[in-house]
Formats: sequence, C-alpha cells, structure tokens
Amino acid sequence: MFQATKEIFREEGLPGFWRGNVPALLMVMPYTAIQFAVLHKLKTFVSGSSKTADHINLSPYLSYISGALAGCAATVGSYPFDLLRTILASQGEPKIYPNMSSAIFDILRTRGFRGLYAGLSPTLVEIIPYAGLQFGTYDTFKRWCMAWNNLRSSSISSTTGDSLSSFQLFICGLAAGTCAKLVCHPLDVVKKRFQIEGLQRHPKYGARVEQCAYRNLFDALHRILKSEGWHGLYKGIVPSTIKAAPAGAVTFVAYEFTSDWLESIFTST
Repeated sequence: MFQATKEIFREEGLPGFWRGNVPALLMVMPYTAIQFAVLHKLKTFVSGSSKTADHINLSPYLSYISGALAGCAATVGSYPFDLLRTILASQGEPKIYPNMSSAIFDILRTRGFRGLYAGLSPTLVEIIPYAGLQFGTYDTFKRWCMAWNNLRSSSISSTTGDSLSSFQLFICGLAAGTCAKLVCHPLDVVKKRFQIEGLQRHPKYGARVEQCAYRNLFDALHRILKSEGWHGLYKGIVPSTIKAAPAGAVTFVAYEFTSDWLESIFTST
C-alpha cells in the first residue's frame, strides 16, 4: 500500500488520489438512496410497520435477506458509474480518458451498451453476501448494544436502555462494514478484474488489458489462485477495508438520525 501511495503521488500528484471521484459520487448517491429505500420497504412489508424502531426486532435471517435484496437493486441501478469509477482510477498516467464522457463514448463504441454493465454478474455475486452481511451484522450489533444498555440502565435505574448513542451506532456500522469486507473481498477483486477488461493504458503499464481475460467467475477465481495464490484474492484488502468500514459506519449513523428526524416530522403532522 505504501509503495502504491508513493508511486501515485510521484506520477500523478495529490489529485491522483481522487481519480474517478466524480463517477464515484454519482454512483454513491443513487446507490445509497435505492438501497435504503428498498431495505425500508422490505422491512416494512415483513414487520407490518413502517417505524424504524419496530424493524430491530426482525429475525437476523430476514435482516440478511433484506440487505442482500436491497444491495442487488442498488447495484443494478447505479452500476455504470461503478464501472466508470474503476476504469478512470485504473488507467494510470498519462491518461487515456481525460474525463468521464470520453470513457463512456469509448466503451459504447468498442463494447456497446452492454459494455457499461461489464462485470455485473460477479458484482451481484459479491453484493449479495456483502450487503447481507453488512445489514445483518449491523442489526445484530445494534441488538447487542441495546441489551448492554438495558443491563446498565437497570443497574442505575435509568430508562434510556433502548436508545443508542451516535458513537454506538458508528461502532456497530464500523464492525459490520469490516466483517462484510473481510469476508467478501475476494469477490471484489474478481469484479474489478472483469471491469478493467480491454482497458487502454500507457505501454509502461503493459498496454491494453486483455479483452477477454476470464471466461466466467469460476474461471477468474481458478486463474487468480493458480497464478497468484490465495494472496492474489486479497490484494488491496487493507486500503479497501480502511475506506469501506468507516464510510459504511458514517452512512449508517447519518441514515439512522435522518430517518428518525423525518419520522418525527411526519408523525407530528
């Protein structure tokens, strides 16, 4: 990670660390909106109540399934931006694509509309366990924190056991994101290999990435294990976890407080 950091800074300067940030933001907004909207609808349907407080009592299995389905819906709705983010971040210096629009036009010209969804299948295979684990473990950690608060409040005659602080919500989200990332990172590696197939790069990086490097998900796993070993499936695990875990934690905290605020507004009117 340190060697990669040094090389990026030497070749591209500080802006190189924000390569692909625009499509990343364009992906995160619809992805998060779709994900939490679908999740809330599914939990409302299963629990029979639209109140977030009632959703915590759902079975852990239903939390995992709801999270997985919500992740799939969000992925399909925002995938082209995820692809563009990966391509722009992977092209190196000098740039082949100066901006997002040039990358879109080249993908459409060389691979057609389907090119914008290259690697969708392994991404869905990854997101099902990832989103399921993230939301399922988050609800589980919340229940454990509530039980701990109830235990403490009973000993000091307090009635605040069911409410969680923002710090507790952050820790729950951080732990959930870390667990999900550690388990599912190999599938994320395979997804990104599919996304950069046929990528044009400067000759010093090895020129264009092979157009059809892998036949399918299982072929990709087999060839990575054969040529790179188990270590190859966990390349980038440290920066990926450092990014994903706190980002997920902040998202959960923001969602919880925003959801409670909106519920208080609509129930009061």
